[in-house]
Amino acid sequence: MDDSEDDWLSLKPQEPLPSQCCGSGCAPCIYDVYQKELEQWEEAKAKRDRSLLTRRKPQNKNSELAPEMFTAFTISSVDQLTEDTYQYKFELPGNSSLGLSLGQHIVLRGLVNGLEIQRAYTPITPVNAEGYFDVLIKCYEGGLMSQYVKSWKQGESVFWRGPFGGFPYRPNQYGELLMLASGTGLAPMLPIIQHITENENDETFVTLVGCFRTFENIYMKTLLQDESRFWNIRTFYVLSQEHSLENLPWSYQKNTHLGRINENLLRSMMNTCRRQPFVLICGSVSFTNDMKRYLKAIGLQEDSYFVF
Repeated sequence: MDDSEDDWLSLKPQEPLPSQCCGSGCAPCIYDVYQKELEQWEEAKAKRDRSLLTRRKPQNKNSELAPEMFTAFTISSVDQLTEDTYQYKFELPGNSSLGLSLGQHIVLRGLVNGLEIQRAYTPITPVNAEGYFDVLIKCYEGGLMSQYVKSWKQGESVFWRGPFGGFPYRPNQYGELLMLASGTGLAPMLPIIQHITENENDETFVTLVGCFRTFENIYMKTLLQDESRFWNIRTFYVLSQEHSLENLPWSYQKNTHLGRINENLLRSMMNTCRRQPFVLICGSVSFTNDMKRYLKAIGLQEDSYFVF
C-alpha cells in the first residue's frame, strides 16, 4: 500500500457514535479509547510508520476481561425470570474468575441494523465466582439493545469489556447498609449481600428495599429468601401495582408495602434500622433522583449515600 493521504485516511480510527457510549461514566470511556487510538494514528502518520498501529487491538483474544477492548464470552444458559427480564450465564475458562470488585459493571457491545450500541450491566454473581458469571437484563419493547439481547441463544458468543466503577466496601466499614433498588437495580446489591454473608467476621446489618411493579416481577426470589435467613439481613418489598397483600404468599405479606416508596415510607424504614445506615441506591434516573430528594429531606448528606 502506498503512503498516500487517502491510504492513511482509510486507517484513521472512526469517532464513536453516541449510541456506542453506555453513559455510565466508564474509565476509560469509549471516547477515551478513541482519543488514544487517534493519537496513535497521528503519530504513525507523522512518522510514516504503520507498525505503530499494530498496538491497536479491536478485541481481546485471551478470554480475559479488559477495559479497553472487547472479549468474547459464550452463553451457557438463558433463563426467563419475568415477562421481560432474563438471566444469562456466561462461561469462563477453567476455574477463572471475572475479576470484579464489589459493584463493578461491565459494558456489552451490540449490533442492530448495522448500528453499534453499548450498555452497562452489573453481574449478579459473587465476585469470587469461578468458571461463570451471570447477568440480569431487562428487555424493553422497541429498545435497540433489547432487540439484540432477545436474539441470544445458548452457545452464542457476545462481547464485553470492563470492569468499571465499583463500591469501595470493607467488612464492618458501616454499621448497616440500607439498599434501595428498583427493578434490575437489584443487580449490584446481590454480590454485596453475598460478600457479607459469606464472611462470618462481617457483622454489617443489611436492609434491602426492592421496588417492583408486582409480586411476579420480583427477581431472584429464592436467592433473596435464602439470604434473608441470615441474622443480619432483612428484605422489604414495595410493589406499585399490587392491590392487596392478601394476594401474596403469607411469608411476604409482613415485609411488603403497596404503592410507591416515598419520603414517609423511607423515613420509617430508616427508623427501623438497627444502626445508623449508609445508603446504596440503584435504579432508573427518576428513581435515583427521587431517593436522593427524599434522603435530603430526611437530613442525610451526600457523603451518607452511594449511587450506582
